[in-house]
Amino acid sequence: MSGHEPPQDVARAAQRAVDWIAEGKAGKGFTETGEHRAHQLAERRAVPEADIKKMQQYFARHVVDRDAEGFQQGDEGYPSPGRVAWDAWGGDAGREWVGREKFSDL
Repeated sequence: MSGHEPPQDVARAAQRAVDWIAEGKAGKGFTETGEHRAHQLAERRAVPEADIKKMQQYFARHVVDRDAEGFQQGDEGYPSPGRVAWDAWGGDAGREWVGREKFSDL
């Protein structure tokens, strides 16, 4: 299977999420898909184009989560379940990575 190797900064964000998930900070609504994505990215496994597309869709839907309490370090409740999920999908680095022009035609 071919795919795109996640950059190191994407893997770091995903590893943060893996750690938070293990600490029980993901919340009740966290999905198996999110946990799978976190491990995939943290381990820098090749990401198929279909998953890149899913990542683009995730970030488009969840960008509003960045404004919620507990999203930013220093906020009360940090990390919020939304922040855990955001980092599971690669965090800001992941959003930038899948937003690059080479993926725009997927």
